[in-house]
Amino acid sequence: DSVHGSFDGTIWLDEENNVIWANGTPIQVIYANKPAEIDYTQYGIDNAIVVDNTGVWRDREGLGQHLQAKGVARALLTAPGKGDIKNLVFGINHTDVDLDSEDDRILSAASCTTNGITPVLKVVNDKWGVDHGHVETVHAFTNDQNLIDNFHKGERRGRAATLNMVLTETGAAKAVSKALPEFEGKLTGNAIRVPTPDVSMAVLNLSMSREVTKDEVNSYLRDVSLVSELRPQVDYIDSPEVVSTDFVGSTHAGVVDGRATIAAGKNLVLYVWYDNEFGYSCQVVRIIEQLAGAQHAVVPARTALDKLD
Repeated sequence: DSVHGSFDGTIWLDEENNVIWANGTPIQVIYANKPAEIDYTQYGIDNAIVVDNTGVWRDREGLGQHLQAKGVARALLTAPGKGDIKNLVFGINHTDVDLDSEDDRILSAASCTTNGITPVLKVVNDKWGVDHGHVETVHAFTNDQNLIDNFHKGERRGRAATLNMVLTETGAAKAVSKALPEFEGKLTGNAIRVPTPDVSMAVLNLSMSREVTKDEVNSYLRDVSLVSELRPQVDYIDSPEVVSTDFVGSTHAGVVDGRATIAAGKNLVLYVWYDNEFGYSCQVVRIIEQLAGAQHAVVPARTALDKLD
């Protein structure tokens, strides 16, 4: 991979059976014109969780085609879902899934940015209260942008991605409220696409309910990253040298940059790094493990947020 490097293992292809073997694990390659045409059971797959990362369908009708395929139990979208599809951020609202509900057979893992900022927002809101705020994401360019100036249906995204900072909108701020209803109407947001291939940053400019200091905020977020139940989601770093490439491969949803924290009275600014590819993928896998009942035990048990000092 151009960003994440070489695969540390062995790969070989069984062309006769359309199987990729990765470190001894078979990955079946299946061809079909439509999702509903696939019979997963003929490959020994049943009760499958189909992870749709094509972006072709984001509503219940489109994603419902997966459920028409034989052997499929659920469909999980790796983008914000439209309509009444639940948008899940693991660690925040993943327990809201009703495994017996027909409606919850189609789910969304929200977006990389929503996953990156929601755990941090929950932590500071629970501790000090957030009245309102603005989220500005400095985001690595993505595959939907043009390499050189060309037509694009999105405003500004037609300009060359590798030569420009491109101002665009993001729904991540509004999407936070789908995981944390207490943020409904409290956040605004925009995004700036920049000429880097991976790792993004969210700047959280927050008006707090009471005064805070840089030291108390950083100390608490560091504790959250070390011992709390949100440890897989929230990381913390205090370094004068880190830049975006240092976070390639981070398994966390977001990493708070403690050196950059600004606190003045009731105003708080937090800088959160996130690997918008790998960190987000880890969040998706955590949801898959939960849906499949395949989560591993954590020892010692992590501390609940309300038990942290």
